[in-house]
Amino acid sequence: MMNRVVLVGRLTKDPDLRYTPNGVPVATFTLAVNRAFTNQQGEREADFINCVVWRKPAENVANFLKKGSLAGVDGRIQTRNFEGQDGKRVYITEVQAESVQFLEPKNSSGGGGGRSEQYGGGYGNSPREQQDFPFGNQNQRQQDNRNNNQGYTRVDQDPFANDGQIDISDDDLPF
Repeated sequence: MMNRVVLVGRLTKDPDLRYTPNGVPVATFTLAVNRAFTNQQGEREADFINCVVWRKPAENVANFLKKGSLAGVDGRIQTRNFEGQDGKRVYITEVQAESVQFLEPKNSSGGGGGRSEQYGGGYGNSPREQQDFPFGNQNQRQQDNRNNNQGYTRVDQDPFANDGQIDISDDDLPF
């Protein structure tokens, strides 16, 4: 049997941190996960998936994630049921998160904005670059990018356009 879930999405609201009577932290949150396709109107829909995380990771989620934060969740699906106030049986399906990855830096606005240097961010995202270019010298950045990319093939260029062959040194081969 296998029950494995991997999700990447944005929190729809701030996580809710609570404690059990025994003092065990538990955080609940909802992830909005975009679907891979669009509907008939051309709009991208999302699924809203309830997640639960326990103990120290629950406290970390509550402390470091907020509405709009991008997060990755690895866990399993679990269904529980209870008797509602009206006497009917209520079923809830949620993801029991075994780990939650924070996919944006702590100082990010959570709206898909800046990336950290660790994730390959560009100019203006690291403190060093902000010092060097405090007012966003666009021409200097473009010139630097051109100089840094010399000898590399752009993504939209065909590397085999000349004669169909490329020269690779034995040192470049992984075997």
